[in-house]
Amino acid sequence: MQLSPVLNILGLLATILAAAMLIPMCVDLYLESSDWPIFALSALLTGFVGVSVWLATSRREALDLGLRQAFLLTNGSWVMIGVFGSLPFMFSELNLSVTDSVFESISGITTTGSTVLVEIEKASPGILIWRALLQWLGGVGIVVMAMAVLPMLSVGGMQLFRTESYERAEKVVPRATQLAGGIGLVYTALTALWAIMLILSGMDMFDAVAHSMTTLATGGYSTRTASIGAFDSVAVEWIIIAGMIVGSLPFAHYLAMVRGGWRGLLHDPQVRWFLILVVGLVLLLCWHLMQQGLGLGDALRQASFNGVSIMTGTGYVSANFSAWGGFATTILLIVMFIGGCGGSTTCGIKVFRLQVLAGTAKVQISRLLRPHAVVLAYYNKRPVSVEVMDSVMGFFYLYILGFVLIALFLGMTGLDFVTALSGAATSISNVGPGLGEIIGAEGNFSSIPDSAKWVMSFAMILGRLEIFTVLVMLAPGFWQR
Repeated sequence: MQLSPVLNILGLLATILAAAMLIPMCVDLYLESSDWPIFALSALLTGFVGVSVWLATSRREALDLGLRQAFLLTNGSWVMIGVFGSLPFMFSELNLSVTDSVFESISGITTTGSTVLVEIEKASPGILIWRALLQWLGGVGIVVMAMAVLPMLSVGGMQLFRTESYERAEKVVPRATQLAGGIGLVYTALTALWAIMLILSGMDMFDAVAHSMTTLATGGYSTRTASIGAFDSVAVEWIIIAGMIVGSLPFAHYLAMVRGGWRGLLHDPQVRWFLILVVGLVLLLCWHLMQQGLGLGDALRQASFNGVSIMTGTGYVSANFSAWGGFATTILLIVMFIGGCGGSTTCGIKVFRLQVLAGTAKVQISRLLRPHAVVLAYYNKRPVSVEVMDSVMGFFYLYILGFVLIALFLGMTGLDFVTALSGAATSISNVGPGLGEIIGAEGNFSSIPDSAKWVMSFAMILGRLEIFTVLVMLAPGFWQR
């Protein structure tokens, strides 16, 4: 397997990351923060490595990627950005260790939102923007990957969304490049729109820009320790709720809308399922909070914001949902695994896989009743192939197995049951906050052992890259020939 095409793209990505580091540097310079040199140094180091690798592996002929190279590139991109993205945290006045810096960076690029920062307000403006920028870049990156790369790799049932242009492995780079341009424009436009709405709702420009990036990316990094609850604004919360839902829907439909295809979004079965699940979750939590004495308005507001935030994996908080009682926290733990739609910025199991699983279960029940009947599972009025069903069931099995093993490893590091269980769920589903006093709505991840942080960092990448993409590289056959 030739590594030069993979290294060439990784070098280019590192160079782009170095250029992105200049944005928070300029923010610090403009706001007269003394932290600006750390971004200059980080950009210099990252740019030097990126340009060197890019030039050393550049060739005149067209760049084609094979199947195994595409897997290697997908994994290498997230790991590389996570490592180099940690440099500003490492060099800053926050005095973060290597472990904490890498954890914060990987949490950002995977749009998880788990943080080790105790008092976020003490961080420089550049660091706050860098955290938001990491999540914004991770959000657009996962959308491009989910739409261009994963369908071709037949990962976890993503082949449902395969088109003719995905059929050959050599098409990965050209197709991804084409998609990235269109997605990037739509993504940027939506981010700008939400920033404007947040400004009009009373946020200052700095907070509005940072939160618009992390909202559309369903990341959840905030500029305040108390997250969105610090603003205590009904308008802000409803705008962010809308942004989280928009980020959870397939971006392919937004591209279609630009071209005049307005009907596709509401006709997509996974979109309808997602919206039904959101409404059901909100109503259930709202009823529970009203039983605890909250008025209808406050109950609806808290249930909508925190329920949507946890289900979509955004991770914003506006209230201490850990104090809502066992019923509510159990529901929130379950919906952590769902995520949003395929081709969105969310992670988790995703709605379309739940639909395929439900269709497969229906088929099995029908076959028990009518053994000789030919019964097919359907998705979007099309028969689901056996290959897709096997892929989805395999993904679901590995997802649950990964969750169990991660929870066991976290327990081995000394974490209590609730922290280990919710920590495993929040990391593999890229949610952000967990449950309990330590990593719950009012806690953070600074006090957990370093070994637990490394386990969770791996889990965040594992969940972000759809399980199979990471595990396939552990197979001995991957590296042969």
